[in-house]
Amino acid sequence: QVQLEESGGGLVQAGGPLRLSCEASGRAFSTYASGWFRQAPGKEREFVASITPSGDRRYSDSVKDRFTISGDNARNTMYLQMNSLKPENTGVYSCAATSLAIRLRRGVAEYWGQGTQVTVSS
Repeated sequence: QVQLEESGGGLVQAGGPLRLSCEASGRAFSTYASGWFRQAPGKEREFVASITPSGDRRYSDSVKDRFTISGDNARNTMYLQMNSLKPENTGVYSCAATSLAIRLRRGVAEYWGQGTQVTVSS
């Protein structure tokens, strides 16, 4: 079992940075493929970024070159560094972990955090 808790959300101006954290308790985070998802108001949850235990990273086209996903095994924490934020990046960001990496991008995961709100003002 893994419990996930996000933090770091908030209000930021367009063009600014923000770093989200996802702390895991229970089993080591490094044994799972993990990722970040965003749900904007009135829209479905969408994939943002993922990282596997081997360090393979994937990003959605809309955030590639602006967002960076990383992990700190010593802290059992995953991060999402978001730079050059845009108003369309607004939403609730949730982290997820799964034992089967291939399905993570489709939004299928055993463990989910509650989410943290990110609001980007124009």
